[in-house]
Order: sequence, then structure tokens, then C-alpha cells
Amino acid sequence: MGSSHRSLPEVSNEYHRGGEALSRQKSFSMRILGPSAVVSLALMLVAGPVVSQNNPSDYIFLIAAGALCDSGDSSACPAVVKSASGDSFEMSGAGTLEIQNKSVRASGTFAHKAPSGNVLDAGVWIATELVSFHSYGIARGALHQNGVELRLRTSGPQRLPMSSGPVPTGGLAVFYVRLVPMSGIAKTAMLQVNCASGNVPDERFVEGIRLTIENNGGDFSEEAGGRVVFLATRPKVPSPTRTPVQETQESGQAQHN
Repeated sequence: MGSSHRSLPEVSNEYHRGGEALSRQKSFSMRILGPSAVVSLALMLVAGPVVSQNNPSDYIFLIAAGALCDSGDSSACPAVVKSASGDSFEMSGAGTLEIQNKSVRASGTFAHKAPSGNVLDAGVWIATELVSFHSYGIARGALHQNGVELRLRTSGPQRLPMSSGPVPTGGLAVFYVRLVPMSGIAKTAMLQVNCASGNVPDERFVEGIRLTIENNGGDFSEEAGGRVVFLATRPKVPSPTRTPVQETQESGQAQHN
């Protein structure tokens, strides 16, 4: 997925698309986030039945955005990742994951800085392809409804109490993004988004992001701050299909009535 030199109209069109995606991302964030905490609000968003944690789910996710930045913790936003040479990327954004379809829709902003803090380039990023997502399970201790903690079983299959909306979970999402700067050439990179909640592997206990830019563009793997959250939403349940016998029976009952 290498980058190539493109004409000015092509660069302009891609940046315009990035701006539209960023505008949608900001609108999306404003719609689902308010002054209250992300977890508390998420539990009131959508109504749905109880489902198994092992069932495929869709996810909303935030990277150093919205109410994650309202905690008063200066390290929460933006998400910062550094390279061995001291360069850094600062990123924020939001989006959704569809696990069954293996797709991602997300966008945000980035700033590439030198070790001195000078901005080398800045612009928008747009997710292009979901590589993988691994759930760490429910973010224990974060599930509250009307001030009462929703307790989970300590053994056997876990169940997500989805009746009050999306449930905060930990996990690691890996996807490709397009970095579209305000000037210069767009680049393709692999972005790792890690929410260190739930049953977190020892090697991923630090929350934040990692970024690998293709064509020797740099490896940024030292998480230096930033909050991340995944909100598991209930899977879409298809309407039951009626058999010809059922349709005939229902038609007969309607005529009888």
C-alpha cells in the first residue's frame, strides 16, 4: 500500500473527503457525548435484549475525544505515541466497528511533531480497512445503571446487560488509515487502538495507540498518553422468516376474524 506522487486536484479531492469525514466524526461525537461521563451516558443510549458476550457485536469507539477529554486529566487527550527517535504523533477521533462484516468507519485529526515540539505536519486521518479486533471483555466496575452496579457472574459464559445501551469493553483494534496532511503527500499507516480494560494481556496493559507508517515512514510504538474506549452494541437481530404454512394459517385466521 505504497504512496505515489499525485496531481494537485487528486490531493485536493482526497483532503476534501478527509474534511467531510472529520466533519461527520465531530458531528457523531457531539451527538453521542455530553457533559456526563461516557460510561454513564452509553448505558442509556440504546434499548435491547440481553446477549452473550461471545456473540458478534458492533462497537462504537472513541480515541481521546468527546467526554474522554472532560475528566480533568491532561494526559487523556490527545492520544500521543512516540518513536525511538523522539518524534511523536498526536491523534484523536471516533468511529464504529462491524465485526461480522469486518469493516471500520472512523476518522479524526493528527499532528506529527519533532522531538522539539515543532509541528512537522498535521491533517486528518481516515480509516480504510479493519485488520482485526480482539475484545478483552467488559470493563469491570464501570457498569452502573441508575447508580446501582450491574453485577456479573464470576464463572460460566458472561452476559452483557444490554437493556440500557452500549456496554464499555476493553479491546485491541487494528486497522489501516490514510494520513492526509494539509500539505504534502498522503500516507498509509497501520493504527492500533488499545483500551486496557477487562481481561487485558500483560503485553498490552498500557492504554493508547501505536502507529506504523508504511514505506519506512516510521514506527511509533511508545504510548505516551491518551484515553480510549470501546462501547459494545447489541448485534442486529434479523426478523424471523415465516414459512408458507405460517402465512396460510395467519391469512386464514385474519379471514375468520
